[in-house]
Amino acid sequence: QVHLVESGGGLVQTGGSLRLSCAVSGRTFDYYIMGWFRQSPGKEREIVARIPWSGDTPYYSDSAKGRFTISTDNAKNTLCLQMSNLKPEDTAVYYCAVREGPQNLYRFWGQGTQVTVSS
Repeated sequence: QVHLVESGGGLVQTGGSLRLSCAVSGRTFDYYIMGWFRQSPGKEREIVARIPWSGDTPYYSDSAKGRFTISTDNAKNTLCLQMSNLKPEDTAVYYCAVREGPQNLYRFWGQGTQVTVSS
């Protein structure tokens, strides 16, 4: 069982930055895949970025490339998402999630943190 708690959301102006954190508790392995997702009203949840718990080879959605950075801190049991040059279309509830390998579905989810980007 893995428990996830997001923090760091808030209100920011266009062009600003935010750093989201996800506190991870429970047993994890290097091959677990950690992901950041987001969902805005009326839209489906979409992946923003993902990374193995080991920290190798991150993946970014096209909207996140060049602006967001996903990282893990195994010593602190934390998953982070550094977001810069934020745009109003980044406004959403952001969730962290875990799947127990590349062939598995994301089974564990946090409660989400709201990010609002004002124009």
